Amino acid sequence: MNSDIAFQVPAELETALQLKTVQYLVTQRPWLDLYGVNVRPVAPYGSAIRRQNNDPALIHRSLPDELLLEVFFRMNPYDLGRAACVCRKWRYTLRNPVFWRSACLKAWQLSGVVENYKILQSKYESSWRKMWLLRPRVRTDGLYVSRNTYIRAGVREWNVTNPVHLVCYYRYIRFLPSGRFLYKTSSHTVKAVVKCMNLRASKADDVFSGRYTLTNDKVEAAFLYPGLRPTLWKVCLRLRGTIAGANNRMDILSLVTSKVDSNGVSEPEEDIIGVVEDWQEDEISRTSHKRGLAPFAFVPFEEVETSVLNLPVEKMDYYVPG
Repeated sequence: MNSDIAFQVPAELETALQLKTVQYLVTQRPWLDLYGVNVRPVAPYGSAIRRQNNDPALIHRSLPDELLLEVFFRMNPYDLGRAACVCRKWRYTLRNPVFWRSACLKAWQLSGVVENYKILQSKYESSWRKMWLLRPRVRTDGLYVSRNTYIRAGVREWNVTNPVHLVCYYRYIRFLPSGRFLYKTSSHTVKAVVKCMNLRASKADDVFSGRYTLTNDKVEAAFLYPGLRPTLWKVCLRLRGTIAGANNRMDILSLVTSKVDSNGVSEPEEDIIGVVEDWQEDEISRTSHKRGLAPFAFVPFEEVETSVLNLPVEKMDYYVPG
């Protein structure tokens, strides 16, 4: 039996029921609410816009900013570059020019403070950090190593075989901030030679001391082989880097040895480059070397034990510095 009473739904209630049904059909995307929301970066220490809030990082809650700055001041520039990759706060803090000014003045102390400030303003837009990354410099925190190899014919046995030997030797250069450098040629690997590459080395170590100058990216170095008639060793190098600011490669542009008359020089440690123009070189004994000119690769002191340059010729017959 059909009911005579008709059930009528109000218009307002019908609209509400339709909207409730649509909610089950439309996909919810709550992440759309995050679009357009700007996150304020962490301001560097000492900034006027820095807010007093609790940093979620444990090291920032435990270590005061003053003590953190003191730690940064005691780090070398290469460790500062690694520390800048830790977090955003450290990166902004380490952009402070105070850190890079002291590093630049120490790296180019031979140029003088006044000359460094002139170069800073004329070439690097008064940015110490930019000057550290772009200006060529010799590194004093390790050794420059040149690995050279050549083939030498062996002794023929029973006319059956003709053996050859692969000979490997190294050139080592350590630059000092004072303008001096140490040089050694040896067949031993870098981890065995690094112990004697210092100013206290004995004559048995065959470590020679000389002077060097840096002009733009060119390095000129010279020293004397001792003897009744000393031999002058001169080299011209060009600095470069595999990345900006690395300065971890040196190409040998020229290497010359010659007999000289050094009556005016009393000590081998004297400023050789400054007085070499006054010496009378023996043109007959002058030799311009064309072999053994492999580029120098830089090895920091902390990587001496693990460097690939320690591998013997059986495992690495040829080395490409890059």
